[in-house]
Amino acid sequence: MALATRTDKRPSMARTMWDSSVGKKTVMAVSGLVMLLYLIAHMIGNLKVFFGPEEINDYAHWLRTLGEPVLHYEWALWLVRIALVVAVVAHAVCAYQLSRRDLRARPSKYVHQKARASYATRTMRWGGIILGLFIVWHILDLTTGTVHPGGYEHLKPYQNIIDTFSTWYGNAIYLVAMLALGLHIRHGFWSAAQTLGAGSRSRDRALKATANVLAAVLTLGFIAVPVGVMTGLVS
Repeated sequence: MALATRTDKRPSMARTMWDSSVGKKTVMAVSGLVMLLYLIAHMIGNLKVFFGPEEINDYAHWLRTLGEPVLHYEWALWLVRIALVVAVVAHAVCAYQLSRRDLRARPSKYVHQKARASYATRTMRWGGIILGLFIVWHILDLTTGTVHPGGYEHLKPYQNIIDTFSTWYGNAIYLVAMLALGLHIRHGFWSAAQTLGAGSRSRDRALKATANVLAAVLTLGFIAVPVGVMTGLVS
């Protein structure tokens, strides 16, 4: 009598981790921290606009020569862009899958009742959608120049920034997105800390304070640029 052979394979540890809610939350936490580090660097770069066109235009050129002569022109910048795309996609996919999993897990008796989502959950969900749409617009505006309102000039961010924030819709889109970003960071940093095991009864207050400070600094730092254009500080 022939013995039956087993052809099924045990899923890998990485697949098991990815399929679990804990794994998806961990991916969200790590990718969120990667994006947070980028946002801090990006905000610092943006604030160079207050030091005049030469300062920020030279900075834009420096970003493309970073790593030379070991790396070729723009290689370091593209590596950063690729890492960010991976982080954004992983973050969004995990957020969507966790949201769908949460909806499926709700008892059927709540089908005809209003979903009891917390304020933080609603903020994160809609904030994520707003930020996703903003990223697309922001790239098309100030990176590719596709929807730029003025005569887009490559490696001339100073004039491009003035063009964008000289329009009412450019200011409106940016301000709404930055407010959504602040709320997203405020709750996201706290959630990431809990997911990665950094939270504890003794550290909770410090983590909450750090989340609030990061959210406030980044929101005000980014908003300062359109306000500077609107008030004539940048012209």
